[in-house]
Amino acid sequence: MSALERFLKYVSIDTMSRSEIDAYPSTPGQRELLDLLYAELKELGVPDVRQDKEYGCVYAVIPSNRPEKTIASIGFIAHVDTSEAVSGKNVKPRIIEDYDGGDIVLNEEAGIVTSVEDFPEMKDMKGKTVVVTDGTTLLGSDDKSGVTEIMEMASYFMSHPEEAHGNICIAFTAEEETGRGVDHFDVAGFGAHYAYTVDGGRLGDMSDETFNAAGARVKAKGVSVHPGDGYNKLINALQVLMDFHALLPEAERPERTKDREGFYHLTDMSGNVEEAVSEYIIRDHDMGSFDEKKEVFLNCVAKINESYGRTVLEAELHDQYYNMKEKLKSHPEVSEHLKNAMEKCGVTADNTPIRGGTDGSRLSYMGLPCPNICTGGGNFHGKHEYLCVEEMLTTIEILKQLVREWTL
Repeated sequence: MSALERFLKYVSIDTMSRSEIDAYPSTPGQRELLDLLYAELKELGVPDVRQDKEYGCVYAVIPSNRPEKTIASIGFIAHVDTSEAVSGKNVKPRIIEDYDGGDIVLNEEAGIVTSVEDFPEMKDMKGKTVVVTDGTTLLGSDDKSGVTEIMEMASYFMSHPEEAHGNICIAFTAEEETGRGVDHFDVAGFGAHYAYTVDGGRLGDMSDETFNAAGARVKAKGVSVHPGDGYNKLINALQVLMDFHALLPEAERPERTKDREGFYHLTDMSGNVEEAVSEYIIRDHDMGSFDEKKEVFLNCVAKINESYGRTVLEAELHDQYYNMKEKLKSHPEVSEHLKNAMEKCGVTADNTPIRGGTDGSRLSYMGLPCPNICTGGGNFHGKHEYLCVEEMLTTIEILKQLVREWTL
């Protein structure tokens, strides 16, 4: 089975996770793929493979073949679920060989086109093989490309016992897209000293820095009376939420920020005149600025309540994850080995902060230093998602070389 065939096999399984379902995994397709990966690792002959019976996570170790030498145990992690932003059911991949670098008509009938004007990075794929969708679903490259690359790396080392390596630890998880990916991760049982999440984008992307992240819910309580008799009586909960949102810095929304700039992001609003709720995420790479944003957020709640002379708003705010850089800076060799592996594969490492989060953020704070690696895909969480086959194959080589870097 080629790497592309393996990838197409995985994306045929609908593994969308659902944030509103309080279960791990939240959907049966995730368990189906995890069961398949468990079976495939056994078929490869990996001697140490286990699956968490309750949560489905798969763990495996390809044992060191140089027990006389002290070699750090290195881990590779990918998640099987896809985003709930766009359906992942009945994915119909389309393979474009020798891509001409121009617009790709995904679905002529629906008028869905991946244009180079909207997605200029597509020009870089010219002459390569690109896998896209038919415009009705996402592709699932996030993160089935990472799953594929880890499986191909495992297959290589199982079929090349002559090549020296330490313990190679592998894990496949669920629920990354809902933020619960490592809620039940067995760090001690995993057995790695250091690890890498294979869950990034374009070839060369690597990240050892992420946002600090918080989630917030703001509840408004209104007073409903007939609008014709509403003078000095009516309090519209929806209007209260809009007034609150207007107090937050307009320049600190995600559509106005880039690079290391943090933001407040309104993700959902629902309700009526009497009761309404807004959901937010708050992000910043710098811990000091992160704390300031949370303080501003709560001060805006207080200002609204003060303006009404009563409590019309209540806020619940909780931290979600923290910048992995704070943990990884004590282990510079983890990133250095990754950079060296990329360079030896002819790839220039582009170490940029992730404007998001990975399972590696939480794992780093759980005692497992864990930066993120590219997969060769892009335009994740949408109908324009793609995978560049050549970049996937090079990523597989980077994973192999990374094992070698830790073995030297």
